Amino acid sequence: MRIQISNRLKKLPPYLFFEIDRLKRKALDGGRDIIDLGIGDPDLPPHQDVIEALYRATRDPKNHRYALDNGHPELKRRIADWYKNRFNVELDPETEILPLIGSKEGISHIPLGILNPGDSSLVPDPCYPPYKGGTILAGGNFKIMPIKKEMAFLPDLKIIKKSTLKRAKLLFINYPNNPTAAVCDKGFFRDVVLFSKRNNLVVCHDAAYSEITFNGYRHSSFLSVEGSKEVGIEFHSLSKTANMTGWRIGFVCGNSKLIDILSRVKSNIDSGIFTAIQIAGITALDRAEVHLKEMNRIYQERRDILVEGLNRLGWKVERPRATFYVWCELPKGHRSSIQLCKLLLEKADLVVTPGVGFGKFGEGYIRMALTVSKERIQEATERIKKIL
Repeated sequence: MRIQISNRLKKLPPYLFFEIDRLKRKALDGGRDIIDLGIGDPDLPPHQDVIEALYRATRDPKNHRYALDNGHPELKRRIADWYKNRFNVELDPETEILPLIGSKEGISHIPLGILNPGDSSLVPDPCYPPYKGGTILAGGNFKIMPIKKEMAFLPDLKIIKKSTLKRAKLLFINYPNNPTAAVCDKGFFRDVVLFSKRNNLVVCHDAAYSEITFNGYRHSSFLSVEGSKEVGIEFHSLSKTANMTGWRIGFVCGNSKLIDILSRVKSNIDSGIFTAIQIAGITALDRAEVHLKEMNRIYQERRDILVEGLNRLGWKVERPRATFYVWCELPKGHRSSIQLCKLLLEKADLVVTPGVGFGKFGEGYIRMALTVSKERIQEATERIKKIL
């Protein structure tokens, strides 16, 4: 029997983080002491109360049945409360909130409900890979919007061609940004709302890193801008806000019709989030303020050690205001992000992520994650010193 993969799957590039993990595992199998600054997977645990809430919920037999497809009602009410307290955004728990099996799941599936074959999505470059992958799997095409240093890593909406906009249905944005760690103000969100209204575009804002901010900075929500709920939705994740990456729980909020569309897609693909995890998610939101204060203090300390250490080596790196990433321009004498990453792995036992893996406009950069201890970050800078 000859098994063939679909043309859609052939169009997908190798998933960046799988390849990085493969190289890391090969090095670890060789007995090397690897410091992993590659994948953004928090090393800090969830709040202890969240773990205890999960334990209690798993002991209740009724929580082991199929979950409700549209999410646990109490969790949705708590999400609405959190949005009101955090962003002063009013949400209807019944029609404007949908829990997800992690925000990645929802981001990947929304194109299935919006795009027809031949339609396109507008995607920043560099970007989180599922914006492109979800578009391809839905039979659509993606059109890139370069985000560059000289534009503060914001897309220039004015230069998008009319011919591109004719088949465009979706616009992806992401602030605080992965991988660049860039932030935006409400003025940019207002521009996006006006642009999407003029061009009949659905806006999908990925706000997974909105709560990881430093030095007193607080990021705003796309939904806090007037008219935003007419055109779009916002994705959030407890992976970053509550260190629950492996638990797979997030949510999407905003336009009720778009929420319904995504719910209909999901009802044909999954059976909801394990109820005990949803109950633990309620506790995670209840503890978010206290948890985030300490978590961000730790990430800020790590950020400062890494940035100051690299700058002392003559590698000029900017200090990010948000996310747990540092987006580093290649040091002098280096032109390929992949080659530099290979050098750091081979000669310094460091795993970092090549910028080109996030798109062609990511070339010239590498991304380092602050998801190891401050002692390991200090050690990483010492190893870099020996080879650069």
